[in-house]
Amino acid sequence: MVNLLNYLGRGAMDIVDQMGQILLLLLRAVIWTFRPPFRWFLVVKQMEFVGVKSLPVVILTGTFSGGVFALQSYYGFNQFGAEGYVGPVVALALTRELGPVLTALMVTGRAGSAMAAELGTMRVTEQIDALTVMAANPVQYLVVPRIIAGLVMMPLLTIIADLLGIVGGYLVTVRLLGVDGGLYIAKTVEYLGVADVLNGLVKALVFGLIMSLIGCYKGYYTRGGAEGVGQATTQAVVFASLTIIISDYFLTAVMF
Repeated sequence: MVNLLNYLGRGAMDIVDQMGQILLLLLRAVIWTFRPPFRWFLVVKQMEFVGVKSLPVVILTGTFSGGVFALQSYYGFNQFGAEGYVGPVVALALTRELGPVLTALMVTGRAGSAMAAELGTMRVTEQIDALTVMAANPVQYLVVPRIIAGLVMMPLLTIIADLLGIVGGYLVTVRLLGVDGGLYIAKTVEYLGVADVLNGLVKALVFGLIMSLIGCYKGYYTRGGAEGVGQATTQAVVFASLTIIISDYFLTAVMF
């Protein structure tokens, strides 16, 4: 019993310690965002990496998520003769939940892990220490561009996922299952509001911060050589994914 309590206590203290370090890293990043020199080329480079290079996986995820959700919704609504409501259900589910969450999880697995691996490699090979010696602040040079890229690109990728998901749902419902296309579009326009889309984009903004911040944190504080880099990469994906899912619940409770 005592050993169990000691284990739980050490785990809780470790979580609190990590949360404190993450918040301090975020504070340092915010401070250095508004201090010169402003290296915009680094921001653009990270935006390309996080956004443009994530497009294929986001396109596939959004399209097929909308299609499969429409398929399952049709089978349910068909039992009550309410096939016309498949459109708004798919659109609301995508814009409120599926679009932001699935996009964030996919980008975390691709870009968040890469951030942790890259910064972790730089840490264990002492490249971050070299930046300090050359009077370049590592947080400003490495962390700030990645956080800005996550904040900017995650909502844009979510918009793409939402649109393609709605298109995928339309193709499955109308072209494959034979539901009237005019009814599908009319019901979607009737029930889908601007607030639904905006709330989903606010979620995406938060998820972009979580993904980039945790990825940078795990990489920036990597220890233990090549093995440590691998562990940091794995932990970054798991920790960020869990944080995204947990924060999604609280954001939904507040917004809706």
